[in-house]
Amino acid sequence: MNTWKRILHYIAGYRLMLFVSLLLSLLTVGCALYIPKLSGEVVDYMTGPGAVDHGAVASTCLRIGIAAAILAIAQWLVNVLNNRMTWGVVRALRRDAFARIECLPLSYLDAHPSGDLISRVVADVDTFADGLLMGFTQFFTGICTILGTFLFMLSVNVWITLLVVGLTPLSFLAAFLISRATARMFAEQARVRGEQTAFIDEKISAQRVVMAFHRQDDEERTFAGMNERLRACGLKATFYSSLTNPTTRFINALIYMGIAVGGAFFALRGSITVGMLAAFLSYASQYTKPFNEISGVITELQNALACAERIFALIDEEPEKPDPADAACPVSYAGEVVFKEVSFSYRKDRKLIEDLNLTVPPGARIAIVGPTGSGKTTLVNLLMRFYEADAGEILADGTPIRRITREALRDGFGMVLQETWLKTGSIRDNIAMGIRETGLSPQEIDRRVREAAVTCHAEDFILRLPDGYDTVISDEADSLSQGQRQLLCIARVMVSDPSMLILDEATSSIDTRTELKIQDAFETLMKGRTSFIVAHRLSTVRNADRILVMKDGRVIEQGTHDALIEAGGFYRTLYESQFAGEAL
Repeated sequence: MNTWKRILHYIAGYRLMLFVSLLLSLLTVGCALYIPKLSGEVVDYMTGPGAVDHGAVASTCLRIGIAAAILAIAQWLVNVLNNRMTWGVVRALRRDAFARIECLPLSYLDAHPSGDLISRVVADVDTFADGLLMGFTQFFTGICTILGTFLFMLSVNVWITLLVVGLTPLSFLAAFLISRATARMFAEQARVRGEQTAFIDEKISAQRVVMAFHRQDDEERTFAGMNERLRACGLKATFYSSLTNPTTRFINALIYMGIAVGGAFFALRGSITVGMLAAFLSYASQYTKPFNEISGVITELQNALACAERIFALIDEEPEKPDPADAACPVSYAGEVVFKEVSFSYRKDRKLIEDLNLTVPPGARIAIVGPTGSGKTTLVNLLMRFYEADAGEILADGTPIRRITREALRDGFGMVLQETWLKTGSIRDNIAMGIRETGLSPQEIDRRVREAAVTCHAEDFILRLPDGYDTVISDEADSLSQGQRQLLCIARVMVSDPSMLILDEATSSIDTRTELKIQDAFETLMKGRTSFIVAHRLSTVRNADRILVMKDGRVIEQGTHDALIEAGGFYRTLYESQFAGEAL
């Protein structure tokens, strides 16, 4: 019922269309029911003793033609309106689902496969649309047909009408019992389909790794097992739901036979004419037909509801906590960053960062080093408020970052990650993403983009592309090397002119010669800016003002490169492991 209420809430925006569709459905049903009555009159005009009443037959046939034309036009309009309503609801659902994905905390996205989210927004919404469209198209018309045929049959013969009304609910009862059993099966089918979509998405994105380790056969076996589970639950759901139609048709055929035999006795007694008996049989068929259609609609709606529940579960996920109403919106930062007794862990049973205290003065260049899993990137996640600290607080220019809007905080940082991301669009569009000012002319945007590309030594390869800066790329395309992708990401940060910098393995995919050039560009960019440099290659952090050495979530050493080497601690061990045999 809660799911139905949510669906009706989305439909409420199309009340007028729904009302007009309902009126047209009534008109459609009226015409469809009027035609058999006229056909029965034609039969009576031709079966009386003596001659056929040609004038009455012609007049009645004309009325049948007019009714059929009105019926066709009304049905077309109903389909148009129902399609508009359905796809309007689908558009709103996808809009809300995507908007919720955009404001979900990073912890949710890290814990849920992207393929499952794609399945909810695409496949589940499509399935829901099919069920909703069938509901609009057939459910209202079916209900109107049932009521209309009941009134028409009642006007012809009360006793036969009562026979029809008494027996027909048997088919509806059978459909109801079957649909209850299939609801759970359709829910399981939607779940397994989402799991399969997530698996496919994962394997396509990592196909090179799969091929490199010769895991194709293993992945095919895993997929085959998953596919088999989807086949089994899908087949079971389809099989049981497909019982609905033949069951109701069988019951309706028995009802039709009973009506034909009973009506024949009434006709022999003169209680009903042959033409009206023919019309009554047509009405009886039309009366039972909607029960078959409605039973099919119920089956489809069960599948649609199962998908709707998955969509609404996504839409109902708790978004990121909103910024306080009085949160600060600084335009720029001096660059002082302070960690005060900060504690954080991704899992409550596994501690990571505990009681971290750190003061970074404005303009300082801070390098963060340590073994994998020591918490280096976690510090960046906390600083950017991708995750919120469990305890303690982080301050930017003396203001707790919880009291700064996320947009203003993140605008203050320029961030280059080890993992590159490029959107589908031109080279120019991808670099221009970093421009935060609005209202700039295309010429000014182009100038800034080219300056950033030249500064980070990306223009050489850009101009070699087929269309230069207008070359269209995507995140999945293989037209660019990983190093070239990273250069574009660096240019995107340079064009943003941030107050502070975060470089998380920013040159990990770039050759040594280009890296030296990029380091010169970074030297220029980092002047006067507080910079956090996360690095595994210790050669890139020797010139840092301070090096933080992390292990097990704690800063165990800090100081300049020379001071840490002289101290002979963990940093020296790390350095010697990378540069064995070289002078310290």
